[in-house]
Amino acid sequence: MDGVLVHEEEPIPGAAEFIEKLKSSDVSFMVLTNNSIFTPRDLRARLLGSGIDVPEDAIWTSALATAQFLHDQRPGGTAYVVGEAGLTTALHEIGYVITDRDPDYVVLGETRTYSFEAITKAIRLLENGARFIATNPDPSGPSKEGKLPATGSVAALISTATGRQPYYVGKPNPLMMRSALNRLDAHSETTVMVGDRMDTDVKAGLESGLRTVLVLTGSTSKEEVDLHPYGPTRVHDSVADLVDLVGKEFPTD
Repeated sequence: MDGVLVHEEEPIPGAAEFIEKLKSSDVSFMVLTNNSIFTPRDLRARLLGSGIDVPEDAIWTSALATAQFLHDQRPGGTAYVVGEAGLTTALHEIGYVITDRDPDYVVLGETRTYSFEAITKAIRLLENGARFIATNPDPSGPSKEGKLPATGSVAALISTATGRQPYYVGKPNPLMMRSALNRLDAHSETTVMVGDRMDTDVKAGLESGLRTVLVLTGSTSKEEVDLHPYGPTRVHDSVADLVDLVGKEFPTD
Protein backbone atom coordinates (compact mmCIF):
# COMPACT_ATOMS: atom_id res chain seq x y z
CA MET A 1 0.00 0.00 0.00
CA ASP A 2 2.51 2.64 1.18
CA GLY A 3 4.87 3.51 -1.64
CA VAL A 4 2.62 1.95 -4.29
CA LEU A 5 -0.79 3.60 -3.80
CA VAL A 6 -0.03 6.36 -1.29
CA HIS A 7 2.72 8.27 0.50
CA GLU A 8 1.26 8.68 3.99
CA GLU A 9 -2.06 10.41 3.09
CA GLU A 10 -1.03 11.59 -0.39
CA PRO A 11 -2.20 9.46 -3.34
CA ILE A 12 0.41 8.44 -5.88
CA PRO A 13 -0.62 9.63 -9.36
CA GLY A 14 -2.36 6.82 -11.22
CA ALA A 15 -3.18 4.79 -8.11
CA ALA A 16 -6.92 5.52 -8.09
CA GLU A 17 -7.15 4.82 -11.83
CA PHE A 18 -5.27 1.53 -11.39
CA ILE A 19 -7.66 0.32 -8.68
CA GLU A 20 -10.72 1.37 -10.70
CA LYS A 21 -9.38 -0.45 -13.78
CA LEU A 22 -8.89 -3.63 -11.71
CA LYS A 23 -12.49 -3.41 -10.49
CA SER A 24 -14.03 -2.61 -13.88
CA SER A 25 -12.06 -5.45 -15.49
CA ASP A 26 -13.20 -7.95 -12.81
CA VAL A 27 -9.59 -8.68 -11.88
CA SER A 28 -9.38 -9.99 -8.32
CA PHE A 29 -6.85 -8.13 -6.18
CA MET A 30 -5.60 -7.61 -2.66
CA VAL A 31 -3.87 -4.58 -1.16
CA LEU A 32 -1.18 -5.80 1.23
CA THR A 33 0.54 -3.93 4.03
CA ASN A 34 3.04 -4.95 6.69
CA ASN A 35 1.64 -2.24 8.95
CA SER A 36 -0.40 -3.88 11.73
CA ILE A 37 -1.69 -0.71 13.42
CA PHE A 38 -4.94 -0.34 11.50
CA THR A 39 -7.91 -2.60 10.76
CA PRO A 40 -9.02 -3.06 7.13
CA ARG A 41 -11.95 -0.75 7.87
CA ASP A 42 -9.56 1.94 9.09
CA LEU A 43 -7.35 1.52 6.03
CA ARG A 44 -10.32 1.66 3.65
CA ALA A 45 -11.32 4.97 5.23
CA ARG A 46 -7.78 6.34 4.94
CA LEU A 47 -7.55 5.32 1.28
CA LEU A 48 -10.96 6.83 0.54
CA GLY A 49 -9.69 10.07 2.05
CA SER A 50 -6.93 9.93 -0.57
CA GLY A 51 -9.45 9.31 -3.35
CA ILE A 52 -8.71 5.58 -3.68
CA ASP A 53 -11.71 3.25 -3.30
CA VAL A 54 -10.55 -0.19 -2.10
CA PRO A 55 -13.16 -2.59 -0.66
CA GLU A 56 -12.56 -3.58 2.95
CA ASP A 57 -12.35 -7.27 2.07
CA ALA A 58 -9.59 -6.51 -0.47
CA ILE A 59 -7.17 -5.32 2.24
CA TRP A 60 -4.81 -7.85 3.83
CA THR A 61 -2.54 -6.76 6.68
CA SER A 62 0.27 -8.44 8.56
CA ALA A 63 -2.05 -8.40 11.59
CA LEU A 64 -4.65 -10.48 9.72
CA ALA A 65 -1.98 -12.83 8.40
CA THR A 66 -0.56 -13.22 11.92
CA ALA A 67 -4.01 -13.98 13.36
CA GLN A 68 -4.63 -16.57 10.63
CA PHE A 69 -1.24 -18.16 11.30
CA LEU A 70 -1.92 -18.41 15.05
CA HIS A 71 -5.40 -19.83 14.42
CA ASP A 72 -3.88 -22.52 12.19
CA GLN A 73 -1.15 -23.29 14.73
CA ARG A 74 -3.14 -23.20 17.97
CA PRO A 75 -6.89 -22.50 17.62
CA GLY A 76 -8.47 -20.70 20.56
CA GLY A 77 -5.15 -19.81 22.13
CA THR A 78 -4.02 -16.90 24.27
CA ALA A 79 -1.63 -14.04 23.59
CA TYR A 80 -0.02 -11.05 25.21
CA VAL A 81 -0.02 -8.30 22.60
CA VAL A 82 2.23 -5.30 22.15
CA GLY A 83 0.42 -3.46 19.38
CA GLU A 84 -2.61 -1.47 18.29
CA ALA A 85 -6.24 -2.09 17.38
CA GLY A 86 -5.45 -3.64 14.01
CA LEU A 87 -3.65 -6.51 15.74
CA THR A 88 -5.87 -6.93 18.81
CA THR A 89 -9.03 -6.86 16.67
CA ALA A 90 -7.64 -9.49 14.28
CA LEU A 91 -6.77 -11.78 17.20
CA HIS A 92 -10.16 -11.32 18.87
CA GLU A 93 -11.93 -12.13 15.61
CA ILE A 94 -10.23 -15.53 15.32
CA GLY A 95 -11.17 -16.38 18.90
CA TYR A 96 -7.99 -15.55 20.78
CA VAL A 97 -7.98 -14.33 24.38
CA ILE A 98 -5.59 -11.47 25.08
CA THR A 99 -4.01 -11.83 28.51
CA ASP A 100 -0.80 -11.33 30.47
CA ARG A 101 -1.35 -14.49 32.52
CA ASP A 102 0.73 -17.36 31.13
CA PRO A 103 -0.11 -16.71 27.45
CA ASP A 104 0.71 -19.15 24.66
CA TYR A 105 2.30 -16.34 22.64
CA VAL A 106 3.81 -12.91 22.91
CA VAL A 107 2.72 -11.11 19.73
CA LEU A 108 4.55 -7.95 18.73
CA GLY A 109 3.25 -5.47 16.18
CA GLU A 110 3.56 -1.81 15.28
CA THR A 111 2.54 0.90 17.71
CA ARG A 112 3.16 4.62 17.89
CA THR A 113 3.38 4.47 21.70
CA TYR A 114 5.82 1.69 22.60
CA SER A 115 5.75 1.25 26.36
CA PHE A 116 8.84 0.25 28.33
CA GLU A 117 6.51 -1.45 30.82
CA ALA A 118 4.81 -3.48 28.06
CA ILE A 119 8.17 -4.48 26.54
CA THR A 120 9.44 -5.54 29.96
CA LYS A 121 6.30 -7.63 30.49
CA ALA A 122 6.84 -9.27 27.08
CA ILE A 123 10.44 -10.13 27.98
CA ARG A 124 9.39 -11.77 31.25
CA LEU A 125 6.58 -13.75 29.62
CA LEU A 126 9.00 -15.07 27.00
CA GLU A 127 11.39 -16.11 29.76
CA ASN A 128 8.48 -18.00 31.33
CA GLY A 129 7.86 -20.02 28.17
CA ALA A 130 5.63 -17.98 25.83
CA ARG A 131 6.38 -18.29 22.12
CA PHE A 132 7.56 -15.16 20.29
CA ILE A 133 5.67 -13.96 17.18
CA ALA A 134 6.10 -10.64 15.34
CA THR A 135 3.89 -9.27 12.60
CA ASN A 136 6.78 -8.16 10.39
CA PRO A 137 10.55 -7.53 10.41
CA ASP A 138 10.48 -3.91 9.17
CA PRO A 139 13.06 -1.95 11.23
CA SER A 140 11.47 1.42 10.53
CA GLY A 141 8.38 3.04 9.07
CA PRO A 142 7.56 6.38 7.50
CA SER A 143 5.93 9.42 9.05
CA LYS A 144 5.60 13.05 8.01
CA GLU A 145 8.42 13.94 10.40
CA GLY A 146 10.74 11.15 9.23
CA LYS A 147 11.49 7.55 10.16
CA LEU A 148 9.87 5.82 13.14
CA PRO A 149 11.10 2.63 14.84
CA ALA A 150 8.93 -0.27 13.72
CA THR A 151 8.35 -3.88 14.74
CA GLY A 152 11.76 -5.19 13.69
CA SER A 153 13.62 -2.67 15.85
CA VAL A 154 11.57 -3.45 18.96
CA ALA A 155 11.85 -7.19 18.26
CA ALA A 156 15.65 -6.77 18.20
CA LEU A 157 15.50 -5.12 21.62
CA ILE A 158 13.43 -7.99 23.04
CA SER A 159 15.63 -10.61 21.34
CA THR A 160 18.78 -9.03 22.79
CA ALA A 161 17.26 -9.19 26.27
CA THR A 162 15.96 -12.76 25.99
CA GLY A 163 18.09 -14.53 23.39
CA ARG A 164 14.81 -15.48 21.67
CA GLN A 165 14.17 -14.70 18.01
CA PRO A 166 10.59 -14.13 16.85
CA TYR A 167 8.85 -15.83 13.97
CA TYR A 168 7.95 -13.05 11.52
CA VAL A 169 4.70 -13.63 9.64
CA GLY A 170 4.62 -10.58 7.33
CA LYS A 171 6.64 -9.87 4.19
CA PRO A 172 9.15 -11.07 3.09
CA ASN A 173 7.80 -14.32 4.57
CA PRO A 174 5.98 -15.91 1.61
CA LEU A 175 3.41 -17.12 4.15
CA MET A 176 1.74 -13.71 3.95
CA MET A 177 1.57 -13.88 0.15
CA ARG A 178 0.16 -17.40 0.25
CA SER A 179 -2.49 -16.46 2.78
CA ALA A 180 -3.51 -13.58 0.50
CA LEU A 181 -3.64 -15.98 -2.47
CA ASN A 182 -5.92 -18.24 -0.45
CA ARG A 183 -8.20 -15.31 0.30
CA LEU A 184 -8.37 -14.55 -3.42
CA ASP A 185 -8.78 -18.24 -4.31
CA ALA A 186 -6.00 -17.55 -6.80
CA HIS A 187 -2.99 -19.47 -8.09
CA SER A 188 0.55 -18.16 -8.12
CA GLU A 189 0.89 -18.78 -11.87
CA THR A 190 -1.92 -16.34 -12.64
CA THR A 191 -1.02 -13.68 -10.07
CA VAL A 192 1.29 -10.66 -10.22
CA MET A 193 2.74 -8.86 -7.20
CA VAL A 194 3.24 -5.08 -7.43
CA GLY A 195 5.48 -3.54 -4.77
CA ASP A 196 7.99 -0.79 -4.05
CA ARG A 197 10.59 -2.70 -2.00
CA MET A 198 13.05 -5.28 -3.26
CA ASP A 199 13.80 -6.72 0.18
CA THR A 200 10.20 -7.39 1.18
CA ASP A 201 7.73 -7.17 -1.71
CA VAL A 202 9.77 -8.57 -4.58
CA LYS A 203 11.46 -11.18 -2.40
CA ALA A 204 8.14 -12.39 -0.98
CA GLY A 205 6.57 -12.48 -4.43
CA LEU A 206 9.51 -14.35 -5.92
CA GLU A 207 9.55 -16.94 -3.12
CA SER A 208 5.80 -17.44 -3.57
CA GLY A 209 6.17 -18.19 -7.27
CA LEU A 210 4.61 -14.91 -8.46
CA ARG A 211 5.68 -12.66 -11.27
CA THR A 212 6.73 -9.34 -9.77
CA VAL A 213 6.57 -5.66 -10.69
CA LEU A 214 8.73 -3.14 -8.87
CA VAL A 215 7.44 0.43 -8.96
CA LEU A 216 9.88 3.25 -8.25
CA THR A 217 7.56 5.42 -6.15
CA GLY A 218 8.63 4.06 -2.77
CA SER A 219 11.62 2.58 -0.98
CA THR A 220 13.77 1.10 -3.76
CA SER A 221 15.39 3.32 -6.38
CA LYS A 222 16.27 2.18 -9.89
CA GLU A 223 19.98 2.27 -8.99
CA GLU A 224 19.43 -0.12 -6.06
CA VAL A 225 17.70 -2.86 -8.07
CA ASP A 226 20.91 -4.45 -9.35
CA LEU A 227 22.43 -4.51 -5.86
CA HIS A 228 20.20 -7.48 -5.03
CA PRO A 229 20.96 -11.07 -6.08
CA TYR A 230 17.42 -11.43 -7.45
CA GLY A 231 15.33 -9.18 -9.63
CA PRO A 232 11.70 -8.34 -10.41
CA THR A 233 10.01 -9.51 -13.58
CA ARG A 234 9.49 -5.89 -14.61
CA VAL A 235 10.34 -2.40 -13.33
CA HIS A 236 7.98 0.56 -13.87
CA ASP A 237 8.03 4.16 -12.73
CA SER A 238 4.62 3.84 -11.01
CA VAL A 239 1.27 2.04 -11.06
CA ALA A 240 0.16 4.64 -13.62
CA ASP A 241 2.18 2.61 -16.13
CA LEU A 242 0.15 -0.51 -15.32
CA VAL A 243 -3.36 0.83 -15.94
CA ASP A 244 -3.39 -0.11 -19.62
CA LEU A 245 -1.97 -3.57 -18.86
CA VAL A 246 -4.88 -4.64 -16.62
CA GLY A 247 -6.82 -7.54 -18.13
CA LYS A 248 -4.16 -8.24 -20.76
CA GLU A 249 -1.55 -10.96 -20.98
CA PHE A 250 1.27 -10.01 -18.63
CA PRO A 251 4.37 -8.88 -20.57
CA THR A 252 7.63 -10.34 -19.27
CA ASP A 253 10.13 -8.56 -21.50
